[in-house]
Amino acid sequence: MNLWPFVLYAALVLITAGSMIGLSAILGERHKERFTNQPYEGGILSEGTARARFSIKFYMMAMFFVVFDLESVFLYSWAVAARDLGWVGYWEALIFIGVLVAALVYLWRLGALDWSPDTRRKTR
Repeated sequence: MNLWPFVLYAALVLITAGSMIGLSAILGERHKERFTNQPYEGGILSEGTARARFSIKFYMMAMFFVVFDLESVFLYSWAVAARDLGWVGYWEALIFIGVLVAALVYLWRLGALDWSPDTRRKTR
């Protein structure tokens, strides 16, 4: 087995990466001004700590997005092969969509999708 192409490729990658880092360290601009080490992102100066606590709602929405976004990946792959799969594939896709709709209805009824649920108790 010939390993010389891999060794040559790895050596070229290391030489390229090392030369980029080395040249930027040698030729890079050096300055020490008043606001050089201040964090700055998106045109807005940072305020407060980076350890701010976020509501669990943000994480729940992110998880729901990931779960239901995967649905589109599976349905896209089904759509590409729809003619080859025939009616069996069509019914399986309908069952898959039905399970996802049932999960969405369950989450909706549970109140997990309410961004700001009503915290007042209903009294009669």
